Amino acid sequence: MMDKNSTIVITGAAGFIGSCMVSYLNQQGFENLILVDEFEDEGKELNLLHKKYLVRVEREDFFNWVQKEKTAVEFVFHLGARTDTTEFDYSVHQHLNVEYSQKMWNYCTINNIPLVYASSAATYGEGDLGYNDDHDIVEQLHPLNPYGISKNEFDKWMLHQEDHPPFWAGLKFFNVYGPNEYHKARMASVIFHSFNQIKDKGVVKLFRSHKDGYKDGEQLRDFVYVKDVIAVCYWLMENSKVKNQNLPAGQAGSKLESAIYNLGTGTARSFNDLVKSTFAGLDLQPNIEFIDMPEDIRDKYQYFTEANMDKLKAVGYTKEFYSLEKGVDDYVRNYLSKNLFY
Repeated sequence: MMDKNSTIVITGAAGFIGSCMVSYLNQQGFENLILVDEFEDEGKELNLLHKKYLVRVEREDFFNWVQKEKTAVEFVFHLGARTDTTEFDYSVHQHLNVEYSQKMWNYCTINNIPLVYASSAATYGEGDLGYNDDHDIVEQLHPLNPYGISKNEFDKWMLHQEDHPPFWAGLKFFNVYGPNEYHKARMASVIFHSFNQIKDKGVVKLFRSHKDGYKDGEQLRDFVYVKDVIAVCYWLMENSKVKNQNLPAGQAGSKLESAIYNLGTGTARSFNDLVKSTFAGLDLQPNIEFIDMPEDIRDKYQYFTEANMDKLKAVGYTKEFYSLEKGVDDYVRNYLSKNLFY
């Protein structure tokens, strides 16, 4: 297990998943945390309220800072990225999601630091090749938007590197939802928007289907609760420590391999189910209306995603994931309804 005094870097630390990761690490007794992000966004400030850490470092200053400070880092969670799927200026994604990630990879490689980084299910595009986290299909994937392209470009680059960190894992996050996404505006989860629509007008508006074979609201996604996401990240850190000790085959943790892993629930659910669960969390009957999907995202929209989770299970992750109903209920009742953070 990782020593509680270990120094851990979390990028995207003020954001949605990153701030939840900080809180989870605090709960496990880790406080020597280096938080990396752009901290001028006041909307994200509440995500870090009451959390314990060593220092905040601006994203663009991190590599110079860590070299100057000569800080001994034991682990890196690289969760920071430009995640806006409606940002079509690829240069933005190239800088933040590709070049910065390459720098982080090289930093971890040179300094012998294990690395967990965020990839994305957006790399799968329309899913023509399925949703299997096999390395041999990465070169063949066709993401639908610049965000997905940038995430896949880094995965491709990474798989061609002869030099690598002592342990690494790229996590293809599917549709993550949960607390600490208040600041995400348009890019927040459908649950967040549904909750606010219900509070405001008592009705939720969902996109009509613009694809044959899918009824309105029956577009399917693999929705995964952020509490499961950070639990997997933490498990990888703890078990990478065991793996790095080169235990004989058959002993605890020895099955874990450096790889790209899917991170969803393994079960696709409809947006109708999602919204019905949101109403249920408020003890209300569903009231759903359908609107046309904006034309600027119509041809870049995923109608089905479902993570094949066999690979993560095969290396020893056995914890049960939140069902959609339980995850949404926890999020709505314990966070959104109370305006609380994780």
